[in-house]
Amino acid sequence: MTSSTTSAPTTGTPYGTLPSASPLPQRKPVSLPRLHEMRERGEKITMLTAYDATFAAVADAAGVECILVGDSLGMVCQGLSSTVGVTLETMRYHTESVVRGLQRVQATAWVIGDLPFGSYHESKEQALRSAAELMRGGAHMVKLEGGGWTAETVRFLVERGIPVCAHLGLTPQTVHALGGYRVQGRGDASALQLKRQALELQDAGAAMLVLEMVPALLSKEITEQLKTCHTIGIGAGKDTAGQVLVMHDMLGINLGKNPKFVRNFMDGQASVRDAMAAYVAAVKNGSFPDNELHAW
Repeated sequence: MTSSTTSAPTTGTPYGTLPSASPLPQRKPVSLPRLHEMRERGEKITMLTAYDATFAAVADAAGVECILVGDSLGMVCQGLSSTVGVTLETMRYHTESVVRGLQRVQATAWVIGDLPFGSYHESKEQALRSAAELMRGGAHMVKLEGGGWTAETVRFLVERGIPVCAHLGLTPQTVHALGGYRVQGRGDASALQLKRQALELQDAGAAMLVLEMVPALLSKEITEQLKTCHTIGIGAGKDTAGQVLVMHDMLGINLGKNPKFVRNFMDGQASVRDAMAAYVAAVKNGSFPDNELHAW
């Protein structure tokens, strides 16, 4: 029997159709070796969040290499005040939705599933069970937040064949402990701690590292130190290996004021796909982010 994830029709559906697949020259599947090759030749990696089949397919068609099924869905989809209320069950549901959309258009994007708050904090074994849920849902990689104690969890997962993206700087799951949505890594002691934690995560096997709201100079230094772990910036300046934005922010349709590090890519565009393609082009050519406008 053919599974429902692969048997859905690609055309003629009663509620609209998904976009066509990416052009043939872009059909090489994204993988960890391919991301490493991009980094080696100086090509920026592009990442956007997506939480459903259609927007994931549009992002892939626009040339986005990495789709993050972020726990930011708690705020932009569920209307929560933070990401803390998102459950593992919810994350698997949205991961499966994204993956089905990508499968229907024969997409090539790399899918990263966020491990939500409380799903990996108890023990390494709990982290493995949670990661396995998202991997069974179709994720290629899982993401977790924080440094220090998380290094051993990362090592535990990587040794068991689960690629890991780490996350330092502003870590939204611990925003209350950080005292709000504030820039992290200011001051010598804080900067040294972030550098140390980044190296520990790389040594543990993390293949990617999101740096959120970290001063541009510090993120550049961390990026230069990490040879096998590719930094993805969000409010961390232009010198990271790649960039990520929350989709709703970059389309200008969030429920509040856009953060400093966001640019509304819908301005002047005729479609969501055009806006996403403009984002990809701006990251690739280095015009976004602009350290004078989007960084600290």
